[in-house]
Amino acid sequence: MSSGPIIILVEPQLGENIGMTARAMANFGLHEMRLVNPRENWLNQKTIAAAAGAGFVIEAAQLYTSLEDAIADLHTLYATTARERGQGKPIQGPDEAARIMADHVSSGHKVGILFGRERTGLENEDIALADAICTFPVDPEFASLNLSQAVLLMSYAFRIASDHGSALPFANKTKWPPATREALKNFFAYLDEKLDERGFYRPASKKPRMSINLHNIFLRIGMDEQDLRTLRGMFVRLIDGPRKPYSKRARREAELLARAEAEAQTDSQTELDHDEP
Repeated sequence: MSSGPIIILVEPQLGENIGMTARAMANFGLHEMRLVNPRENWLNQKTIAAAAGAGFVIEAAQLYTSLEDAIADLHTLYATTARERGQGKPIQGPDEAARIMADHVSSGHKVGILFGRERTGLENEDIALADAICTFPVDPEFASLNLSQAVLLMSYAFRIASDHGSALPFANKTKWPPATREALKNFFAYLDEKLDERGFYRPASKKPRMSINLHNIFLRIGMDEQDLRTLRGMFVRLIDGPRKPYSKRARREAELLARAEAEAQTDSQTELDHDEP
């Protein structure tokens, strides 16, 4: 059973485009490429460099001298084009076409997608061999796509439509759990108290609504425990002023000063005791 549609390039001219097409295919899990009459010496260093690690797709690519031979074993064939060809075939966008392809592939059918020459695209005779046409919603004033771009769009659409779905390769991992309602309540109470002290809620009659609006600003953020601690610490410093230095040197100096003050107080008390009759 094929794992995806077979990408068929008809008479590609540039090795770089073949390499970039292989890269686009591999990005979305498509590995079967067929080349129909590629230009002589298409496989070169530029081809491999453009593949950027997807050389395995190029190494497994099958070469054909005719399009009829390249599609002989396929059950369903799509042709991509940016122009209306008047052939009365079903015309679908990439999403719809990909869903249909995914159904065929899951049933064990072989599906192919035709992509034309870089300069002129597919000929009418090529499109006549296809079951349906797939086209892209591009700007009609500039409808031409690079070969690898067109393959990339179809490869992406098929992956979204297939069993792989739209699952992303990684997700945001949160280190801290969401802030509890109790923690948020305490934070809001502290904030309201300090803002009230500084006359933020004026006139007083509007305080309830202003307070709710302010709370909602923070609730929309969706804070976790660390977010809340950071915000509260920031507001404490803004309200209470700079924190006392906590360096080892400053702490040592503070200890020496405290000791000196204690000794001075002791000496003063001793002198008072001696002065008593």
